[in-house]
Amino acid sequence: MRNVEYKGAPLDAEKGPGLGCFWLQVVLLAIVVVLTPLTAAWEWPIPVTIVLLATTLVLLLFVGQTVIFLLRLVAADRRGDARRRPLRSQTKTVGEIEDETRGDVGNEGEGRAERGPGGRSG
Repeated sequence: MRNVEYKGAPLDAEKGPGLGCFWLQVVLLAIVVVLTPLTAAWEWPIPVTIVLLATTLVLLLFVGQTVIFLLRLVAADRRGDARRRPLRSQTKTVGEIEDETRGDVGNEGEGRAERGPGGRSG
């Protein structure tokens, strides 16, 4: 696996949570989300319901953070690959336009002077 850059430093997939940890969190969250309202309906003691509600909130936090980490990992990995054009696109993608402007750095200033402010000519 190649190194993926994130904010100027290599992003290490081993430092964060993996898919096993994520799925464990999701299963626990699903159980607690279903069980919490049932404890109120079954008239369990109030402290049990409070603990389950607090557990739900904490698990929501952890699942959300894990999802964000995993999505960043996937997005950073895809960013390094060659750009893929959308299948039915009739126009250039933003990445293709950026690549063209990087190649025309020397001519960039001349085009702006001719067009004037706002990109309009004349």
